[in-house]
Amino acid sequence: MKRYRKIGFKLTPQRLAILDCLEGNTSHPSAEDIYRRLKKKFPTMSFATVYNTLDALTRKGEILEITIDPERKRYDPNTQPHHHLICNKCKKIVDVTINFKVTIPERFRRSFEILGNHIEFYGLCRECKKKGG
Repeated sequence: MKRYRKIGFKLTPQRLAILDCLEGNTSHPSAEDIYRRLKKKFPTMSFATVYNTLDALTRKGEILEITIDPERKRYDPNTQPHHHLICNKCKKIVDVTINFKVTIPERFRRSFEILGNHIEFYGLCRECKKKGG
């Protein structure tokens, strides 16, 4: 939690609960998912508190905002470069930590400094495929 204080992030009990919910979370939760999970423990906490906390963490580079689900933003506490598998049916997102060699033709690289990439793979997860896709 020291790292959050160093970046000027005020640690209220609600924010600590949100951080705890994100820590090591690989399900890529939405603000709604986190709000529902914490509402029982913090009945007076508003959805705006969750959303604003996630927005502040994103702006400070502590989490990634994933917009691969057009219906809602999802959040990833893993800020290291990685890719995603996305189920078209249930919207499950899985991290892929393999580096892929992608060659960009010189004509595109001439006026553009590439700093990173993100590849999305779409399909059906095992559970959805068993249900008949």
